[in-house]
Amino acid sequence: MEPVSAGWQVLCVATALACGLLIGIERGFDLRALRAGTRVAGVRTFTLVGLTSGLAGLAGHFGQTFAAGALVAGTVAVLAIGYAHRPGLIRKPDATTPIAALTTVGLGFVAGFGDPGFAIAGATVVTLLLALKAELHGFLDKLDEDDVKALARYAVIAGAVLPFLPSGHYGPLGAWNPQKLWLVVVLVTGFSFLGYVANRIFGERHGTIATALIGGAYSSTAVTQSLAQRLGSEAKGGAENAGIALATAVMYLRVLLLVGVLATRAVVAFAIIILPAVLIAWGAGFWLYRKAPRCDAPTPPGNPIALLPAFGFVIFVAVAAVAAKWAQGSFGQSGIAVLLLITGSMDVDVAIVTLGGLPAQSITPLLGAIAIAGTIIVNMAVKIGIALAYARRKALPAAVAMTSSVIALAVMIALAWARL
Repeated sequence: MEPVSAGWQVLCVATALACGLLIGIERGFDLRALRAGTRVAGVRTFTLVGLTSGLAGLAGHFGQTFAAGALVAGTVAVLAIGYAHRPGLIRKPDATTPIAALTTVGLGFVAGFGDPGFAIAGATVVTLLLALKAELHGFLDKLDEDDVKALARYAVIAGAVLPFLPSGHYGPLGAWNPQKLWLVVVLVTGFSFLGYVANRIFGERHGTIATALIGGAYSSTAVTQSLAQRLGSEAKGGAENAGIALATAVMYLRVLLLVGVLATRAVVAFAIIILPAVLIAWGAGFWLYRKAPRCDAPTPPGNPIALLPAFGFVIFVAVAAVAAKWAQGSFGQSGIAVLLLITGSMDVDVAIVTLGGLPAQSITPLLGAIAIAGTIIVNMAVKIGIALAYARRKALPAAVAMTSSVIALAVMIALAWARL
């Protein structure tokens, strides 16, 4: 037991009281419709529960385990008796308030035991969750069965696999770190999943532009295909060209963000190279948006989370990591740059991950940034082809917008190459 000052003891117990007060205010407000005398616990009771639990935690900190246990057990028993025999309510009972009371006991004990920071942070999160009841229920109402299955799959990807993978150098040429490889899958698929959920919530309600902006964050190619198909099948186009252009603009920012997270040393050089393309893409997209009539949203692209593609992605990344190690030893940084360009032509994310996993001395940031930028040109060529194949002449405005940004990107790549 470490000695603590009287001031620290007061702070710990006061924090426990504050945790109870914070949660109690929310619960008291939520239960205000109940008839007087029918509430088991309101703001006063929750505050006292927090205080009592804080004293129990303080007693436990000083080794008084019996006193601490008696205080906690007595508090829980009083709450259990109260909720088991509460008088006539005017609405159906639920378990939220009793569980909130037990959570307050736990947080108060943690604060009194000597960790007030964790306790007050936990209390604020609990209060937020309780206060967002309507929003959380509304969010659930917007989901369908496929969305819940996708969430379960992502939970498996992030929570059931990652913690059990070893960290170290394994495999051919020591190129594989299983934990880091799978962490990349968690990050990339998580980013895509957030974009998908946002699209499901906002895109369908706010039209084509929202679908393009949000959907472009996880698959600008899928958005381009969806909008171009719709544009080609309609007698009179709406905002589809603007949507395609804006999805491309979002893609530039998405790639920049991934480079910043996964290949940080190349982010400055990469940002300079793609800056003109980003400005042109957003400018063209905004101009097309100003000209476009308002129209409803198309069907959002399909859910991006599935286990087999996730495993396929990590295998692709693992193969690219071995190939990069081999290219580093055989051809130096020029071989690595060519390899990044080849892998990125199939998946830009793989090229970014491969670059981020290489030692700092293996390739200069500028050459790595040039290789990643080159993969974007290939990706853009595919999207231009998709737009023209589905919508033909109707997609010319979007094709011109995308081509303009590609030309600007190619010019910057050439200038950066001249500096090598």
